[in-house]
Amino acid sequence: MNPIRRWLSDAKAQPSLKYVDTCDGLRTMAVLIVAWFHIWQQSWLFPGFYLFGKDISLDPLVRSGYIWVDMMILISGFCLYLPWARMRHEGGEPMRPLDFYVRRFVRIHPSYLLTIAIMFSVAMATNAYYYRAHMIRDLVSHLTYTHMFFYDAYYSSNLGGALWTLAVEMQFYLLFPLIARAFYRLPATTFAAMVAISLCFRGWVSVNIQDVALYFNQLPAYLDTFALGMMAASIHAWLSRRRHNALTRVLCSALSICVLMVLWQVLRRQAGSPNVEAIRLGQMSNRLAMGMLGAAFLVFSANAGLVLRRILGNPLTKFFSGISFQFYIWHQTIAVWLITYRVIPSEYENPNWEGDPVWQIQYTIACFVLSILVSAVLTYGFERPVAKKLQAMWNARRAGREA
Repeated sequence: MNPIRRWLSDAKAQPSLKYVDTCDGLRTMAVLIVAWFHIWQQSWLFPGFYLFGKDISLDPLVRSGYIWVDMMILISGFCLYLPWARMRHEGGEPMRPLDFYVRRFVRIHPSYLLTIAIMFSVAMATNAYYYRAHMIRDLVSHLTYTHMFFYDAYYSSNLGGALWTLAVEMQFYLLFPLIARAFYRLPATTFAAMVAISLCFRGWVSVNIQDVALYFNQLPAYLDTFALGMMAASIHAWLSRRRHNALTRVLCSALSICVLMVLWQVLRRQAGSPNVEAIRLGQMSNRLAMGMLGAAFLVFSANAGLVLRRILGNPLTKFFSGISFQFYIWHQTIAVWLITYRVIPSEYENPNWEGDPVWQIQYTIACFVLSILVSAVLTYGFERPVAKKLQAMWNARRAGREA
C-alpha cells in the first residue's frame, strides 16, 4: 500500500479503546523531563545546544521539570478510568473493588517494598540517620504510604525522594472504586465536585498557610488532575465511536501542536518563580492549567494523524513507558549516589559547582543510562514476574471460592 492510501485508510479507522499508544509518548515525555530536572539539580549542566549558529535554551523546560509530575498523575487518572469509559459504549461489568485493590497492590507494592528495603539498608550502612525517631518515622510512614503527612519523612527521607507520588496514588486508589461509580453515573456532577474540592483546598492553603511545603502536594490538591484524566478518558471513548476522516485527523494534529505551544508558555511562567515558596504556590496555581492542557493533548493526540501518533506511540516509547515506574522511583537516588560516591571522576572537589563541562556531560549520560538499565532489569526481572505470579494466585483463590 502506498503512503497516501495508507494514510487515508488510517484516517477512517477508529481509535483503540483498549490501548491508547499515544499515552506512552506523553508518559515517556513526562518522566524523562522530571528525571532531567532531578539530574540537572546535581549536575548544573546548562540545558541547551547550538543550532545553525543560534543558542537554543531549554532552561524553562528543565527548570520547571518538577511540574510534569502533574502530567503523570493525569495519565494515571486517564488509564484508571478508561475501562469504565469503554464499558459505557461496549457494555460489561465493572471490576469489583477487591479485585481492583489486588491488581493495584500486586503491581505497585512488591517493587515499592524492594525499593524501601534497598534504600533503608544503604541508609543504615552509611549511618544516614542521625536520630532514631526519624529512622522509625521514615520507615513506618513509608511502609504505610503516609510519609506525605510528616515533614521529615517527606523532605528528609533516606528512602527516595520520588516515593511521595506513590503515597498520593495509593490514597486515590482507596477512593477510586467509589469515585469511578459516581463518575459513571453522574459524570458532570462528580467532575465538578472533584475540581471544586481541589480549587477550594489549594485556595485555602494559599491564603491561610504561611509555609505550604507540607500541603501543596496532598491528595485533595490533586483531585482535579485525576478528574481531568478521567474526563479525558470519557471524551476519548465518545470520540472513538464517531466516524473519523482525514479532516478530523489533521484538525486533532494541529490542536495537539497548539496545546504544546500553550504548555510551553505555562512552563516559562513557572520557571520564572523567584524562590522555593513561589515555586510551590506556582505549582498550585498552574495545576489546573497543566491538567486541562494535558487532558486536551491526550484526547487530540489519540485521534491525530498517523505521523503524530507514530511519534508518540512506537516501540521505543512503549518500552520506556513499560519501565517508567522503576525509572521514576530510582533515577533520583541513582543520581545522588553517583555524585555522593564520586563515581564519575573529576579534578575538582565539587565539579558541578565549578562547572566542569566534561564531568557534567559524563555524569548526566551516566545517570540516564544507568537508570534505564536498572529500571529494565527490575521491571522484567522482578516487577512483572512477581505481579504475574501474585495475580495468578489471587485469580486461582477467587475461582476456588466461586466454584
